[in-house]
Amino acid sequence: MDFKNFKIPYGINEKYSKKVAYFSMEFALEQVLKIYSGGLGFLAGSHMRSAYNMKQDLVGIGILWKFGYYDQARNHDQTLQPTWTKKMYSFLEDTGIKFQIEIHSAPVWVKVWYLDPEIFNTAPMFFLSTDVPENDHISKTISHKLYDSNESTKLAQYILLGKGGAKLMDELNLEREVYHLNEAHGLPAAFYLLKKYGGNLQKVKEKLVFTTHTPEEAGNEKHNLKLCYDMSYFSGMSLEEVKKLEGSDGELFNHSLCALKMARIANGVSQLHGVVSRAMWSKYPGICEIKSITNAQDFKYWGDKELYNAKDENNDTIFDYRKKLLKKRLFKIVADQTGNLFDPNTFTIVWARRFAGYKRADLLLHDKDRFYKLLNNSKYPVQIIWAGKPYPMDYSSISTFNTLVEESNNYKNMAVLTGYELSLSKSLKQGSDLWLNNPRVPREASGTSGMSAAMNGSVNLSTDDGWIPEFAKHGENSFVVPKCDYENMSIYEQDNYDLNKLYEILENEILPTYYDDPNKWRKIQQNAMNDVKDQFNSDRMADEYYQILYNQNK
Repeated sequence: MDFKNFKIPYGINEKYSKKVAYFSMEFALEQVLKIYSGGLGFLAGSHMRSAYNMKQDLVGIGILWKFGYYDQARNHDQTLQPTWTKKMYSFLEDTGIKFQIEIHSAPVWVKVWYLDPEIFNTAPMFFLSTDVPENDHISKTISHKLYDSNESTKLAQYILLGKGGAKLMDELNLEREVYHLNEAHGLPAAFYLLKKYGGNLQKVKEKLVFTTHTPEEAGNEKHNLKLCYDMSYFSGMSLEEVKKLEGSDGELFNHSLCALKMARIANGVSQLHGVVSRAMWSKYPGICEIKSITNAQDFKYWGDKELYNAKDENNDTIFDYRKKLLKKRLFKIVADQTGNLFDPNTFTIVWARRFAGYKRADLLLHDKDRFYKLLNNSKYPVQIIWAGKPYPMDYSSISTFNTLVEESNNYKNMAVLTGYELSLSKSLKQGSDLWLNNPRVPREASGTSGMSAAMNGSVNLSTDDGWIPEFAKHGENSFVVPKCDYENMSIYEQDNYDLNKLYEILENEILPTYYDDPNKWRKIQQNAMNDVKDQFNSDRMADEYYQILYNQNK
C-alpha cells in the first residue's frame, strides 16, 4: 500500500463524509492488542468499530505501547504484582513512514504502524512508536508504558500523540477537516496546527473538537507550565502567549481548560456529565460550547446473540439455559485462578472496572457483619466476584485490591480475579446475574461497563450517576440507589447512605425476586437487553458525533 497518498480502503457513506482524525491515548479493539487500560479505551474501541460499521471517513490515531499498560500478575500470596512484558503484533503493518518531531528541544524519531480495517473491523488506525534504533534510550521509553508515572515522560507521550499524530496526517497527505481529541491528552495537535496556520487560532478552532471525560475540576490534568514549555509541548509558542490563551496566571497548565478554549465545540459523555461540565467550566471566559453525547458500547461486539435470539423467540427455557451456560464458562476462569468452585444455580454479583477511590470497590465490605450475612445467607445464597486493574502507582487502590484478596480467603463464594482486559470483561458480563456499580455521585462521567453487561442479561445495581439516569427504571430494567442531597453530606455520610441502600435493595428486592419469582427476574433481564440495545449501542453514538460535533460548522 502507498501510505504517502493514503486513501480510506472502503466506500464512504455519504452521510459520514466529513474527514475526521480521532486521537486517543488508548484503544481497546481486541484482547490481543494490549494498548489500553480501562473505560476510555473500551469507549474508543467501540467508537472505532462503529465507524467501520457505518463506513465513516474517520481514522484513529494512537500509540503502540511496547509494554502495554501492564500485565496484572500475582505475588505468592495472591496479592497484586504489576509486570511488564514486551508485546509482539505480527498483524500490524509497517508503513515505512518515519519522521521527526521536537520533544524537549530535541528531534525524536517516530515510526508508524498501520492496522487494516479488515483485521478487527475498525476504522483504519495508525499507531506511533518512538522505540526505534535511531532514538536514544530516553526517547525510546516515551512509547513504552501507557500513562507512565514519570511526569516528563507522560508529557512526552501527549506530545507524541498530538504533535506526532497531526504531523502524520501531513506525512500521509491525508486532509482532515476535523481533529477530534478524545480527552485532552492529544492537545499538542492543536499547537502543531496553530504553528502550521501561522498563529491563526480561528483556523485551528474550525478543525478542533474535544471530548471531556472528567466531571470535576480537580480530576482534570494540570502540569507545570514551564515544564510543558521546556518539553516543546507548545510547538514554539512563547510562555506569555500560552498564558494569554489558556487564561490562567498560575504556574500550572490546565490541559482541559486550554482544549475548551482552542476547540470549536466540545462534549460531555452523558446527559448528566454535560450539565455538570457546563456548570463547572462556565466561570472561565472564552470556552467553547459543551454538548452532551452519551457514551455507548458496540452491540455487535458485546451482545450475546444466542441470549437475544432466545429472548426474541420468547423461549424462556433456552434463555435460562444459555445464561447458565455463560455462568459455567465464567466459573471455569474463577476455578482456574482461585481454586473456588462456583455454582451456576447461585445468584452471582460482579464488581469489575478500573480500581479508583471514587468507584468504591470495597463499599460492601464497609459493614463487615452485613457482608458476612450476605455471603452466608442459606435461603438466598450469593456468590461475588471482583476484577479490575488499579493504576500501578495508585497504592491506595492496590491496597483495596489486596484487602479484597485477603478477605476472599475467608469465603469459598468470593473471588478476586486478575487480568481485567476485553476477554475477561466479556466473560464477567456474560456470567454475572448482577452488575454492581457504586461510584460516588457525581464522580462518574459515564461508566460504560453496565451497558455491555446489560447486553448479556446482567442486571445493573447502581448509584444514580453517569449514563444510569438515562437508562434505569428501578425494578423494571435495573435497580438504582435513590439520589439524596449528596452536596450537603460528608463523604462518610454519603458512603454510609449508599451502603445501606445497596444492602436494602439487595436483601429486600433483588434476592427475593431472583429466587422466588424467576419469571419476573427474567423479565427485568430482558427489559434491560431491549432498552440498552439501540440507545446505548455505539452506532448511535458514532452517528451523533457526526451530527452534533463534526458537521456543526461555525
